[in-house]
Amino acid sequence: MLYPNTIEEKIGFDQIRQLLKEHCSSSLGTYYVDKIQFSDDYDHISKLLYQTEEFQQILQEEQSFPSGNYLDVRPQLAKAKTPGIFLSEEEFHQVQLSLDTIIRCQSFFKTSDEEQPYPYLARLSEHVGVPPSLLGSIRKIIDEKGHMRNNASKELQDIRRTMLGEQSRLRKVLDQIMRQARQQGYTSDDASVTIRGGRMVIPIQAEYKRRIKGFVHDESATGQTVYLEPAEVLDINNEIRDLEYRERREITKILTQLTDELRPHLKELRYAYQFLGMMDFIRAKARLAQQLEAVCPKLEKKRLVDWQEARHPLLYLSHQAQNKPVIPLTIELSADQRILVISGPNAGGKSICLKTVALVQYMLQCGLLAPMGEQSTAGIFQNIFIDIGDEQSLENDLSTYSSHLTNMNYFVKLADQKTLILIDEFGTGTEPQFGGAIAEAILSDLNQKKVFGVITTHYSNLKEFADRADGIINGAMRFDTDELEPLYQLEIGKPGSSFALEIARKIGLQSSILNQAKELVGVEHVQYEKMLSELENEKNKYEQLTQNLAAKEKRISTTTQEYEELREHLKSERKRILAEAKQEASQLLQNTNQRIENTIRTIKEKNAERESTKQVRQELEDWKQQVKPKKSEIKSRPKKAKIAREEGPIQAGDAVRVKENGAIGEVLSLKNNQAEILIGALKSNIKLNRLEKVAKQSLKKLQKSLATSGSRSIDLNEKRAEFSSSLDLRGKRAEEVIPQLENWVDEAAMFGAGELRIVHGKGNGVLREIVRNYLNTHPSVSRFQEEHIERGGSGVTLAYLH
Repeated sequence: MLYPNTIEEKIGFDQIRQLLKEHCSSSLGTYYVDKIQFSDDYDHISKLLYQTEEFQQILQEEQSFPSGNYLDVRPQLAKAKTPGIFLSEEEFHQVQLSLDTIIRCQSFFKTSDEEQPYPYLARLSEHVGVPPSLLGSIRKIIDEKGHMRNNASKELQDIRRTMLGEQSRLRKVLDQIMRQARQQGYTSDDASVTIRGGRMVIPIQAEYKRRIKGFVHDESATGQTVYLEPAEVLDINNEIRDLEYRERREITKILTQLTDELRPHLKELRYAYQFLGMMDFIRAKARLAQQLEAVCPKLEKKRLVDWQEARHPLLYLSHQAQNKPVIPLTIELSADQRILVISGPNAGGKSICLKTVALVQYMLQCGLLAPMGEQSTAGIFQNIFIDIGDEQSLENDLSTYSSHLTNMNYFVKLADQKTLILIDEFGTGTEPQFGGAIAEAILSDLNQKKVFGVITTHYSNLKEFADRADGIINGAMRFDTDELEPLYQLEIGKPGSSFALEIARKIGLQSSILNQAKELVGVEHVQYEKMLSELENEKNKYEQLTQNLAAKEKRISTTTQEYEELREHLKSERKRILAEAKQEASQLLQNTNQRIENTIRTIKEKNAERESTKQVRQELEDWKQQVKPKKSEIKSRPKKAKIAREEGPIQAGDAVRVKENGAIGEVLSLKNNQAEILIGALKSNIKLNRLEKVAKQSLKKLQKSLATSGSRSIDLNEKRAEFSSSLDLRGKRAEEVIPQLENWVDEAAMFGAGELRIVHGKGNGVLREIVRNYLNTHPSVSRFQEEHIERGGSGVTLAYLH
């Protein structure tokens, strides 16, 4: 059961039907849109959902499925039912095009694969039959443009050949008469042969119409020109007219025979067009699912709601057109918590939550995919009862509250454990004390009947009842207590405050009025609302702290990983350097021992002659000087000038330092949130949040320090010209990557590069992971992504700088 009978208009499903019709190609599909019905049959709903999901996959992955000529020819088939009636050439052309689409649809689902990829859709085409002889007969008679072919019959071919000959003869005679008329001035130079009353005639000026023998068929609006059929062509025109009559009779004969051939197949053709209409309808459902980013959730044969990130379909489309985000709804109703009581401030999203549940559940049980997360689970309800909006009725003399009570009476009598109830602003419309009491009593009765439902309210007694009753749970619409603005997020497990006093205070209501209102409400109620407000405030602060802590933990984790990688790199470098040093020392010792032995042997062989001994010893001393370590010829680096920071806003002429790489420059000008700075000989535009103000003396000291040290200033313009926005790291060891990448990204930030391309290859993914971990922590990198598959895919990373 559905209640009320206007449920589709109240929840917006009538608009969903209209969207589906817009996605249909013909009335074949819209016919089935009008036939959509709410169902509680698990197998039927599953079949409809799987059909739509399969078609959604076809739209995403397949190109060969026919997309045109979903033509509704059911009126033509009804016309052909009567013997003696025939279809026109255009009507047969539509039949031909649509039958061709049906055959192509069938062929698509006929696969040689062991496993059919679209089993639910393929099942629809199993018993569809299109007589191949019929389609062949139509193609022999009707051409691609919908006209009858010349060779449709021998008689028609002869008639049209003769007609062409007569028309050619007629044209020659008329052309000759027209030339003579122009020469004699009976007609204008730009006049030409035309047709009046189905006969070919020539235009003649009215004053000369007696000069040419013939029959006047028409005259111009001014009466200055008459259209005359010369007597010489009368017989030819009569012959052509007779041929046209014969052609029409022959065409009628052929079309009648073709219609007679079609008539025995009307039953199977109707079934085939039902299939075509179903394809158009399911395709429309799949297109709407794509538009809504809808999915097929896990469907269970019981009552439950376990939705992740569900969205109201109509609100989603509206916000999408305005480029606005929609806050998704995550909600759970189960046997333990069947009824959700949502409270919170006005315009905080309570009604949207309720209507989202109503519309999305209704769509699912009508066989439409739902806009929600793929990990969602949905159940099936036998009844859906709603009480949404103002039901005031002048005709029945019912007030708004009386109407609500009428609905509640219906709910109490007919709702059971298979029912989903949806009540907006429960209990309102009358005196709050009595309205809240009656609402609590009704809620207690519905809870005992174990119904499922979503209820919105402002009444505190309902929040308190939900807190202590089994099967009912509170929910709150989140609220920013600092800005006093709704967050449109549902939180299940605690009630929400209306924030009435806070909102009144924000808009400037006098304190004396607010204090009096507190006294009238009562201390206990004010304290309760205050507690809810403070709880919301504490939760907001806790969430912010949690987010900050998560970000810090991420940075610590990244830093720790980089430290471990650097430590391992230093250890391996130390081992390599020590090993090389030992090898060099061993080789040096070996060479030195050999030189000493040679020296001793030479002295002995020369019998210790003085000159010879002196010469050999000098050679040994020279070798000693050669292998002795040399003092470094590199002068010690000058101490860096101390950089003093300054407070205050950055202005033109100030000295600034780039936070990422420490480069110091002078501000030339400011525009919006960017500064044009001069670093050496290079001008660059850099965002203000990447700069810090330093003392001007720091810039002078740095320049003086560089000058006195003999350091040659870097030609930044030349360096910028040589800079490449692409870096190839393939073949490099992991420990080599970080230093090179760090210097390269810093230079890119200094030179104002917007997009960087890093080639690291695919391999086992180590280099890719190192590169992306580093990019994730660099302050100048706004985001990064994988390159397009055709240009390297996962072997290349694109980085974008601020």
